[in-house]
Amino acid sequence: MNRVISYIDGFNLYFGLRAKGWRKYYWLDPAAMTKAFLKPHQQFRHCHYFTARIHTKTNNSQNAKRQTLWLDALATRADITSHFGYYLQKKKQCDACGATWISHEEKMTDVNIAAQLLVDAYEDRYDTAIIVSGDSDLTMPIKKVRERFANKRLIVAFPPARRSAQLSKAAHGHFVIGADKLRKNLLPNEITTSFGYVVKRPSEWY
Repeated sequence: MNRVISYIDGFNLYFGLRAKGWRKYYWLDPAAMTKAFLKPHQQFRHCHYFTARIHTKTNNSQNAKRQTLWLDALATRADITSHFGYYLQKKKQCDACGATWISHEEKMTDVNIAAQLLVDAYEDRYDTAIIVSGDSDLTMPIKKVRERFANKRLIVAFPPARRSAQLSKAAHGHFVIGADKLRKNLLPNEITTSFGYVVKRPSEWY
């Protein structure tokens, strides 16, 4: 049996969905989506989800609350592990007018994915890795796994509206995640956590 683990670049997937206007798919079950990709001879083993928590003290506080609800829902699943990077505060300046403002840049996701991908390869936890991302920064980790582990296959699943020619060339194969795979693999609208409280799908995500 061919063992499969997925590695999901959370913000790359999110921005792909947002670019398509597919807010109704934000309440996604990434493990169920991974299983929908599998062929008959393959067996799902685990889903690693990589993201960073949105700062609640910014004008994105409502987005942060909705993200927390979804992450709480994912935390109820034994087949999903969430890995967190962080946001780095960065000062930016307009080249035209000189105006400055504070922005936040998400850090560590690509490094965390690369590290987990390599560790799992060395510990022989998968035969096939599905990397959900369109970030070309993951090209080198994919190449290194292929060089060291000729018997393992690495497949890139591009989020909607996300592509990378470099990733396409580095991987054994690639495809684009379609609306059908998203629509059919959402979490239940209400989930009870281990602490006994109910997490509900945000009304904005219907």
